[in-house]
Amino acid sequence: MIDGLINVVLLLLILVVLVVLHELGHFAMARMAGVRVHEFGIGFPPRARILHRGKDTVYTLNWLPIGGFVRLEGEEGESEDPRAFSNQRLRTRIVILLAGVVMNFLLAWLIFSLIAGLADPVSNIRVSSVQPDSPAASVGLVGGVQIGTAEDGTTPLYDQSGDLIIAIDGQRFPVFADMLADPPLAYLRAHAGQQVILTVRHLDGTVADVPVTLRPAAEASKGALGIGIQGPAATEDIQRAPLDAIAVGFQRTVDASTLILRGLQDLVRNLTDPPVQGPVGMVDTVGSFRTQLPPIYLFWLIGVLSANLAIVNALPLPPLDGGRVLMALLGRAFGKRITPALERNVYLAGWVGLMAFIVWITLFDVRRLVGG
Repeated sequence: MIDGLINVVLLLLILVVLVVLHELGHFAMARMAGVRVHEFGIGFPPRARILHRGKDTVYTLNWLPIGGFVRLEGEEGESEDPRAFSNQRLRTRIVILLAGVVMNFLLAWLIFSLIAGLADPVSNIRVSSVQPDSPAASVGLVGGVQIGTAEDGTTPLYDQSGDLIIAIDGQRFPVFADMLADPPLAYLRAHAGQQVILTVRHLDGTVADVPVTLRPAAEASKGALGIGIQGPAATEDIQRAPLDAIAVGFQRTVDASTLILRGLQDLVRNLTDPPVQGPVGMVDTVGSFRTQLPPIYLFWLIGVLSANLAIVNALPLPPLDGGRVLMALLGRAFGKRITPALERNVYLAGWVGLMAFIVWITLFDVRRLVGG
């Protein structure tokens, strides 16, 4: 129970930080445009306390720790105040509305760039055993020493004395380049029947390049190289020059953004078993990253969530930022035929639909956790 509570608190803290930074984007652009900002709130009402009272803006701490908000003059209707949001040019309103999306995208880019530059984990292959008459045996790869068997009584367990394959054809394989596959093993499978150069680090620390011809695809069931691997891939961190890290960080931000878009496509095709996580599933995921992986993985997850928050908010669905941009564009196209009352009703309907969707996917989260 305590462990679960820690996971809930950690997820709430992450979401509050991401949403508050999102709202900070709206706030900063509104202030730069001269729009009157009545309140910048951390959390959602009811209000707990006033942190600071400025000339135009009150900064508040609220009781519900599920995000934050910015309250602008004229945000939800007409206003006679020339500094009201509703009285700004269309371009200014769109920039303010999308500033939160940009902020979350930039945060993800910053996180991924820091990881790529300072401590980017790459996958290695620890050889635990070598099959007789295999490509690995033909080039003298060495496995570990058997130290026992697993709980099933038949699966052998090996120590960490086996050779470590740290590169293939001169390539290192960053873990965060593809979290859905084991990149070096995928590379070996993709090059079945071909010659590759293995960069091997032996137990004594020496490193050698070893050419080896992999098994053909017809024998793929035996393994392209013919080695046993025990447990998750061994990893080590690499560093990059600042410009290289920024480039890698940008690419991973784009990849994370397109990943959520592909997930939304899958969701539309399969609403009866949504391939996405709700709040309960996210708590479970955060708990797994917190307890089973190094801290850098949790840092990476925050970057992924930030990129996802940016893309989801950019969707043209009310009451999301993209939906509000769409309403602003429709207002320009149809003039006074879209009234503030109609706009508020559209946002309310969108909010109800969003809450219903969250409840829907949460039911599937619970079913997966209980083994259904």
